[in-house]
Amino acid sequence: MDKNQEENLDQQNKAIQNEQEVKEVSEKETNIDFKNRIDLTELQQGITLIKEEISKVIVGQKGMIDMLIASLLANGHSLIEGVPGVAKTISAKLLAKSLDIDFGRIQFTPDLMPSDILGTSIFDLKKSEFEFKKGPIFSNMILIDEINRAPAKTQAALFEVMEERQITIDGKKYELDLPFIVLATQNPVEQEGTYRLPEAQLDRFLFKIEIDYPTLNEEIEIINREQKLKGDSKLNQIKAHLSSKQILKFQELVNQLMIEEHLVKYIADIIVNTRNNPFLYLGASPRASIAILKASKAFAAMDGRDFVTPEDIKRAAVPVLQHRVIVTPEREMEGVTSKQIIKQILDAVEIPR
Repeated sequence: MDKNQEENLDQQNKAIQNEQEVKEVSEKETNIDFKNRIDLTELQQGITLIKEEISKVIVGQKGMIDMLIASLLANGHSLIEGVPGVAKTISAKLLAKSLDIDFGRIQFTPDLMPSDILGTSIFDLKKSEFEFKKGPIFSNMILIDEINRAPAKTQAALFEVMEERQITIDGKKYELDLPFIVLATQNPVEQEGTYRLPEAQLDRFLFKIEIDYPTLNEEIEIINREQKLKGDSKLNQIKAHLSSKQILKFQELVNQLMIEEHLVKYIADIIVNTRNNPFLYLGASPRASIAILKASKAFAAMDGRDFVTPEDIKRAAVPVLQHRVIVTPEREMEGVTSKQIIKQILDAVEIPR
């Protein structure tokens, strides 16, 4: 074998060796186990248990259930809207039943007074002093049925408690036990005897969750499940899994999730576009951008990630913004909804990569 042949053979051997090394490196890279910097195992296990409990009764409505759990993780309130009979109230009660926390329910009516919600000071003859009797708002989770039935005076009583988790009576401050979540329902069809919620109050809800009718197969499953119950209570099937301490721990974990600077700008771009949109009379406030941040972190944690992606932000944008913006009267008369405009804004704003 001459020198040229030997050199060619050496070059071929080196090329084969380099290919093998590259292949080994690529195999190692594909086998890398990317672990979260924040351990979300317990959180995901808890969410799975809650979903399993709720699904024992509720058929379908996965989007609604996800948003209710996300609002819990993000420490935010939710407004649930749907026609009568689509499981608005029962869903809220099921979520509360699956948690080992205090639960209260308030039925809003036109004659309801603020003291009926917050509590009132009663004069104690034995002590010769006023004693504060706490109202039903002093619970970890509150279900407000038909929230738009109460007048403005009663609605205003919720402003402080929803934002600051405290109430002030006779100049004295009373803090509520945490976690504190308000789940409110309203019927979009029947408007007789209802009051429009103030914009300042709507802005305090993290999500507006719209519930649609079930599909044909879901309707059949609902009827079959009701038949199997034979009169037993649906709530009797539900077991409590998460304590208030665990919920507070999960909320703190969600707050620690990472978000890149370009995604922060993406949220800001969406919010600014709502303020400059010619179809919107009122754009979103800075509270809305913070709400998208918190909600997108909650969705990321539910998916087992300790970082936020553009998909998390897009998933959070519609339920966070649709009740915070106001469509111009001209567009509203044409049948254009805030939901449609928000989706147009999301399509127009460039997604960072």
